Parts: sequence; C-alpha cells; structure tokens
Amino acid sequence: MGSVEGMLTPDAVKIVLVLFLSFLVGLEREERKTAGGKYSFGGVRTFPLIGLVGYATAYLSGNQVLPVVIGLAAVAGFLWISYWHKLQTTATAGVTTEISALATYLAGALVARDAIWVATALSVSGLFLLELKSALEGLTKRIASDEILTFTTFLLLTAVILPVLPRQEFGPFRINPFQVWLIVVAVSSVSYGSYVIQQVTRGRGGVVLSAVLGGAYSSTATTLVLARRAAREARPHLLSGGTLVASGVMYLRLAVLVGLFNPGLLSILGAPFLLLATAAIATGWIWSRVSDGTMGEEGQLVSPKNPLDLGAASLFALLFVAMLVATQLALAHLGHLGLYALGALMGITDVDPFIMGVTQAGGRNTALVSAAVAILIATASNNVAKGLYAYTASDRRTGRMSLVLLLALAVAGLVPLAWLW
Repeated sequence: MGSVEGMLTPDAVKIVLVLFLSFLVGLEREERKTAGGKYSFGGVRTFPLIGLVGYATAYLSGNQVLPVVIGLAAVAGFLWISYWHKLQTTATAGVTTEISALATYLAGALVARDAIWVATALSVSGLFLLELKSALEGLTKRIASDEILTFTTFLLLTAVILPVLPRQEFGPFRINPFQVWLIVVAVSSVSYGSYVIQQVTRGRGGVVLSAVLGGAYSSTATTLVLARRAAREARPHLLSGGTLVASGVMYLRLAVLVGLFNPGLLSILGAPFLLLATAAIATGWIWSRVSDGTMGEEGQLVSPKNPLDLGAASLFALLFVAMLVATQLALAHLGHLGLYALGALMGITDVDPFIMGVTQAGGRNTALVSAAVAILIATASNNVAKGLYAYTASDRRTGRMSLVLLLALAVAGLVPLAWLW
C-alpha cells in the first residue's frame, strides 16, 4: 500500500500541511469568536487562506525574501483595518487574533522554504498559547512581581553573565572566571529550585517537608529558623527532628554539587554521603513523630529569603575565590593537615565556598582522598556549629535534643575517615 507521499507530490503534501496547521488555528479562533459574541477577525476559512497566501508568496519568490516581506506587509494592512474596526466597536480590543494571522502567514511561507519543523513548532506553540489563555492570565494573580524579578535574576546569572566570562586561568592561583561563576550558578540553582518548591507548597505540608526543602536551600538557615520557632512553641521532638532532617538533606545537596564538578571525588564521598543522609533523614523523621503532647497544626517554616540576588551571588563568588586561594596556600605551606584545619574552621560558617574550592583542588592540587577528608571534616564541623546554634536559640529542651542529634551526626560523619586515613 503506497504512502501519502507516494500518492501526492511533495508540493501537495506541503499544501495539505499548511491547510491543516492554519485550519487548527482558525478553528480555535472561531470557537473564541462564537463564545465571545463580539466582532473578531477570521476563522476556519480566513486562516487557511492566509496560510495559503504565505505559502504561494514564498513559493513564487524563489530564494528572494523581499516578496515575502511585501506579502506580510499586505496581510498586516488588512489586519490593521480589522483591528481599527474592532476598536470602534468594543472598549477592550485585543490583538491576539491579528498576531495569530501573521504567524499563520509566516508558517505557510516557512513550509514553502522546507522549514517544516519550524512551521509546525510555530503553529503548535501558538495553539498552546491561545488555548491556555485563562491559565496564563491567572499566573499574574498567583505570581508576585518580586518572583518575576527573581526569575529574571536567575536568567541574568545563567544566560547573560556566564556565557561572556573568559574560560581561561589567570594568576598564580589559576583562577578561571567561567568556572567560578559556573559554580555560583550551580549552587544558586540548587537553592533556587528548593526555594521555588517551598513557594509552591506554601501552606501545605508540615515541618518535616519544610525541613527537607530547607536542607536543600541551606541547612544552617533552616536550623536557625527551627530554633527560633522552638523558643515560641513546645514541640521539642518535632523541631529537633526537623533540624536533623535538614542536615541530612545537606549531604544530598553536597553530593549533587560535588558530582557536577568532580566525579572522581564523588566516587569516594558518594557512599558515605548517601548513608549519612539516609540515617539522618530517617532518624529525624522518626524522632519528629514522637508525641510532644501538643495538639494543633504543625504549620510550615517561615518562607526563606530569595536566594537569587546579584549581591549574594557576587559575595559567594568572592568567598569561593578566597577559599580557593586559602586552600592552595594551606596546602603549599601547611600541607594536608593545614587543609584539614581550614575545613574544621570553615565549618562554623557556610561550608559551600570551602567545599566547592576543595572540589576544584581535588585531583589537581591535592589527592582526591585528602580532598574527601577535608570535606568530611568541614561537614562534621558544620553540624557541630548548627548544634550550638540550635542550643543557643531554642528553648532548653529542644536545644539539648538538637545539640545531641547533630553531635551524633557529626561523629557519624567522621567515621568514614577510618577508611580514608
């Protein structure tokens, strides 16, 4: 049995495709016109004709572009007359139908130039936008203006700044601007992903879910939020368990970041990090289920601060470069013991810059095993620091529980050193 291509000439197949695509757009516009009851340009006959005009114009013009442009201008002129008439008959006149007609003309011209995929993608994408009118317009009510700015900042960090940075090393410390900013983008992306999920799930889920998402964002910040909440609420098991869960998720977060930039280092740390994360999350969840004798809704944590800020990104980049330099200096002048001491010291603050610096040094300036030891020490030190933060900011009972749980996690985090040293 012959195929459609065998029964029709190539030009006939193209004409059928133009008719099909433009008919779908016209059908959608026809439905809108019928439902609205107001004047609207075009429908199931006009749009296919416009598509055919675009095809015929491009077909007759050969490789020349000017006739296609003139044809587009002619169609736009008729559309302007239609839009002017619409303005005279209604106070709220949209231009969606007219723009759809221009896109239909271009789709026909693209098919004539053998850009079949582009024409199909253009038409199908346009149909989606037309059909999702209510859902898309509803986004303006559900998304705050500052969230749009947040996403714009994310695009600025990733699609604007990153591609223009030089991909070569500078200076005695071999600083690569592209690599530095790529790490900033990776860390920010993980935090931003958690931030978006937290915003979407706001008002749903409880403390444990918030702790999971907070751990992917920043386990230190989550610990402080839970500690301050503990000072107001008598839920020691719930809040201390959530604190442990957040620190468990930290190991998963670090495993992702380390794996992105140093797979060899992840081959050493992957199993310990997975075991530590599993043990901490499971223990924290079980501990949080112990009754505190307090009834009522758990509620979620306070929404985190937007992680995407140019100032914060620049500060992280500076800290990362400083940690990269400090790591190289420690190795050059103090050896591996100096690197381990630096890891223990950096654990009292945000460990991300130090760990990402060690990730860059591992396998280049130092052995992978030494880099893995430094990271384990830094994460253990960070857990001790978070335990002290929780003990200081919480009520006594929650503080003691959080401190004991995080100290236990810190000790467990040092156990793999027995196999590495």
